[in-house]
Amino acid sequence: MPKAYIYSGFGGPEVESLADLPRPVPGPGELLVAVRAAGVNPVDWKRRAGFRPLGAPPTELPAVFGGEIAGVVERLGPDVAGFAVGDAVFGNTVGGGYAEYALLPAQLTAHKPASLSWADAATLPIAAATAYDGVLQLDLPPGATLLVTGAGGGVGVAAVQIAVSRGIHVVGTASAAKEAFVTSLGARHVAYGPGAVDRIRAVAPQGVDAVYDLVGGVALKEAAELVADRTKLISGGDRGTVAELGGFPVARQRTAAVLDALAELVTDGVLNPFVTATFPLERAGAALRAVEEGHARGKVVIEIPPRPALS
Repeated sequence: MPKAYIYSGFGGPEVESLADLPRPVPGPGELLVAVRAAGVNPVDWKRRAGFRPLGAPPTELPAVFGGEIAGVVERLGPDVAGFAVGDAVFGNTVGGGYAEYALLPAQLTAHKPASLSWADAATLPIAAATAYDGVLQLDLPPGATLLVTGAGGGVGVAAVQIAVSRGIHVVGTASAAKEAFVTSLGARHVAYGPGAVDRIRAVAPQGVDAVYDLVGGVALKEAAELVADRTKLISGGDRGTVAELGGFPVARQRTAAVLDALAELVTDGVLNPFVTATFPLERAGAALRAVEEGHARGKVVIEIPPRPALS
C-alpha cells in the first residue's frame, strides 16, 4: 500500500507516524497525482496541534499532513478537462500531501513548466500564493513604499521579491540575524522588537504607503500607526486585530492563474523560493521538526522518487 505521513490525534509529535493507506480515489473534478515533492509549512504542525483555519471543516482522523504538492497525474476523476495522465502539475491538496499519492482539485491545479523543479513548484501554492495575493490586493504603484512585517518568513520572503519586481520600495522587519538575507531580497531591513516604529521612520522618513503584516499582535498594532489609509493595511494571519484597526485580511484568490503567474516569476528568475532543505518521505517527521522548531531558513520540502505508473 502507498505510504503517507499522518497524525492520528491532536497533540505533539507523539501522534505522528508513517502509515500505509489506501490509494486515494479521485472524485468529480479531481486528479490523482503521484507526488514528487511536498512543501512543509507551519500550518501543517499547527493543524496537528488542533488549530483549524477559519471556515475549514472539522479534521477527520487519521489525517495526512501537507497542503501543497507537485507531481505527475496518474488518473482523472469524472468531469475533468484540461489534463491528461502523465501531466506534470502542482497545486493545493485535498486530504494531505506528505504521501506517495495525493488528490488535487483540477480547477485549482496548474501545469508545471519543464524548467521549474519539482521542489520549487511544491513551495508555491501556499506561502508564495499568499504573498502574491496580498501584493496584488494592495495595488501599489511603482515608487510606493511598502512595509512587510515578518519579511524573513516564508510569505514575507516571497512578498518582498514580488513587490520589488513591481518597482515598489520595501522596508522589511525581521530578526537582526536575517539582516543580510532580507537586504539581499531588495528590502531595507529593520530589526523587529521595541522601538521598531522609530527605526522604520528613520529608514522611510517620507512614511509608508501600505503595510503587509505577517506577524500580528503588537507588531501589527504598531505598524498600523504608520499608514493613514487603512485600506492599505492587510494581515496574512491576524484577522481579528487587523479588523479592529480598520484594515483587512489578505483576500486569497486560490486560482490556477495565480499558480501560473508564480511559476513564470520563478522561471524568469524574479522569484526564488529558497528551498534550503529536502527530506525523503521516511524522514517527514524531521522535516516537520525543522519548521516547527524554527531551525529552517528558507523552504523545506519532502521529495519522493518516481514510481511505476499505475496500470
